[in-house]
Amino acid sequence: MLIPALMLAAAAPLGAPQTAPNTAWDPDWEAAEMWCLTEHVQLTDQTFFMKAGESYFSPDGHMIIFQGTPRPEGDEPAGKHYGMYFVPAIRDDSGNITGTGKPVLLSEPGSANTCGWFHPTDYTADERYTVLFGTTTTAPDDTASSGYQRGTSRYTWQFPNEMEVVAAYIENATGRGEENENLAGWPGFVPHWNAKVISPLWTRDGYDAEASWSPDARHVLYTRLAPGSADGDLWIYDTVTETHTELVAEPGYDGGPFFSPDGTRICYRSDRKGDKALQLYISELAFDDSGRVTGVEREIPVTDNGHVNWAPFFTPDGSMLFYATSEVSHANYEVFAIDATGDRPPSERASVRITHARGFDGLPVFTPDGSWMMWTAQRGQLVEGETRPSSQLWAAKVDLVAVKSRLKANQQTLDDALEEKAFEEGFDEFNPGGPDDGMEP
Repeated sequence: MLIPALMLAAAAPLGAPQTAPNTAWDPDWEAAEMWCLTEHVQLTDQTFFMKAGESYFSPDGHMIIFQGTPRPEGDEPAGKHYGMYFVPAIRDDSGNITGTGKPVLLSEPGSANTCGWFHPTDYTADERYTVLFGTTTTAPDDTASSGYQRGTSRYTWQFPNEMEVVAAYIENATGRGEENENLAGWPGFVPHWNAKVISPLWTRDGYDAEASWSPDARHVLYTRLAPGSADGDLWIYDTVTETHTELVAEPGYDGGPFFSPDGTRICYRSDRKGDKALQLYISELAFDDSGRVTGVEREIPVTDNGHVNWAPFFTPDGSMLFYATSEVSHANYEVFAIDATGDRPPSERASVRITHARGFDGLPVFTPDGSWMMWTAQRGQLVEGETRPSSQLWAAKVDLVAVKSRLKANQQTLDDALEEKAFEEGFDEFNPGGPDDGMEP
């Protein structure tokens, strides 16, 4: 899942969590969200990160992987690309997320990075975790192809030809006196966690990224672009047979795919219509007798409107998608939820708004138990010289039962409206002249 530059316009630090709204920027968001989001906490610090975003929890909910750009020291120039970081989530005695530990850099300095993910089974809680992410390893060619655009280069995703999906593991080094070489020259960082062994899952020319493991870890779902192309397609890699299978190859950019929690479906975004919008889709996967994914059984459109809808993510029970959309405004992306079951057409599928802050809100994900939502937002404190808060990681307790209840109510309202419209259209067809057409009874 790539992040447009517009949406990660500013930076983030790592001091004490900021739980209070930035009233100078927006005094109302906390009250507007409390029906489903409470205990808001800012996880990354704008005094350290110029921007941070696209974060995911480990399968035990203890660790977070994310991408960020550090704020430079003194007169040093800011980095051009996102680094890949991981950080422990700090919880209180009740299990509430209250902040994070110190972030540790996974990627090589100067490289471009995106889309981290934790291995679903290869981990030992609080000791060792395996991860994957997309990286160029070294500084990428600045002439890389650009993908989806919406009238301005600020909505452009870059597709470096050097981008590969790599695996690494992180381990707790507390008490071992070990240093992380990737942090050399970064004052104030004495890591308790180290990154080890970064190696590609496969190697081939072109852009491979936006990857995640299936729940059983057999398959890796990812986006691929041939060298020099801006036409992204969805592929899947079988770690048992070591084979690649193309799943979705529509015109334009198909990307940002994720597995459903049971591993039988995937969700993703597509700009296949060429109308400067992005729409959401769910596909049911086809399997052979050995459990290998062989293709797509059926594709179901979820949205079909004039908005930019992207970053879909399944709730832990697979019943809903949370996603970012420009439905409110292109200057104010918000998180919405929509039903992820059945095959209703998009025009008959209700949604519900989740976030209500000014600026960007998007890239929603959940702890494995569904009790917390984490997302990228511009709602924190301003840094001197900035006119809007930077994009940082936020988390809040989420009431998915309340969301499902409100979504059900919205669906009933929509169904009633559709039924009334169908009745009126049927009546007009039966009696074209209307009640006063002058016909004899």
